[in-house]
Amino acid sequence: MIGIDLIEIERITKLKKRFGDKALLKFLSPEEIILAKSDTTAAGFYAAKEAISKALGIGISEKCGFMDIKIYKDAKNAPSFTLSRHLIEDYNITDVSLSITHDKGFAIAVAVIEGKKETRQLWH
Repeated sequence: MIGIDLIEIERITKLKKRFGDKALLKFLSPEEIILAKSDTTAAGFYAAKEAISKALGIGISEKCGFMDIKIYKDAKNAPSFTLSRHLIEDYNITDVSLSITHDKGFAIAVAVIEGKKETRQLWH
C-alpha cells in the first residue's frame, strides 16, 4: 500500500502565526514538535501523516487520527513511523517506509506500508 501527500509550507507558517505553537498540537505529539524545529519540518510531518493514512486507504478519519501515527527519526536521522496498535492489528502491518522532502516552498511525503488489505476486484 502506498500513499503520497504534498503541502505548502506557508500553510503551517500561517497556522502558527494565527494560533501560536499550540497549533502544532492538532497534528503532532509533543515529542514530534521537539523534532520539528522548523515550519518546513512540521509541514513534512503533516504531509507524512496524510500520506500514511492514505496508504492505509482510510485517510485521516475516525479510524485513523493524527495521533494514531507517530513520526520519529532513526539512528541515521531518516524519518520513520509507528502506528497505533489497533491499526497494526486491523491491517496486519509487517513493515513500513517513509520518505519526506522539501523544495521551493513545498513538503512532500511518500509512505509505503506492507500488510493485509481488503482485496478488491480490479475488473468486471
